[in-house]
Amino acid sequence: MATGPGLTPPQRLMALARGIGATPADGTTDLPYTYLHTQSWTRATNAITRTDLRRWRRDADGSGHEITRRLPDLPGLDHQPGRDEQTLFAQAPERPTRYLANELRPYLSDPLPSEATALAGALAPRELATEPAYPRLLANGVVGLATGQYLNREQRAASLRVLANIPGIAYLGESTDLAGRTGLIFAVTADGSTSQLLVDPRSGDILAAQERVTGHRPGLFSYVLILARGHTASSGAAAQP
Repeated sequence: MATGPGLTPPQRLMALARGIGATPADGTTDLPYTYLHTQSWTRATNAITRTDLRRWRRDADGSGHEITRRLPDLPGLDHQPGRDEQTLFAQAPERPTRYLANELRPYLSDPLPSEATALAGALAPRELATEPAYPRLLANGVVGLATGQYLNREQRAASLRVLANIPGIAYLGESTDLAGRTGLIFAVTADGSTSQLLVDPRSGDILAAQERVTGHRPGLFSYVLILARGHTASSGAAAQP
């Protein structure tokens, strides 16, 4: 059992990969649009940007549209996002953007590799495997995949197996994100950076991820909430189910 005691972090992740279940959205992949809703805090030069993004991508041709809400940038870099900020996005004005065919691309092209080694190679070049930054690249790749396209149960399991093979990955127990969702948190520290990924133990979804950096400009590098993912019959429609 993935939440039981006595497991190493890789063993826990492999148990998660074996035991995750299907979600209702896994049964809607025949609908034409992939829908993702994220909220992100991202480092700019000397500030933190805050963005709420809803994206509909037509899988057949890469067209679609996005609705963005932005909160004012926060000066400085040593910031920890809070729940009070998360609720402010609903008050920000919407900015729609339309995309023509091939202008909205997934993080990786389908079909995704189902084997962990092949997926890791697609996320980070294997020739960098001996570099100090390689664990960070893999962790960031898994986050980019989760925020860039819909992952079915097999693909979520493959992503967890990639995490299990990251050298030095740590398990920090249960935690709750800004949206109040509880999951298992795993951490990767490498190349002056610590990335934390919150994983839903039932579905294998990445719920949230944070990266903080040290060095001469320490602080937040990124924080992202993945609030919704699924499929819709039309652009702008609510995700089904």
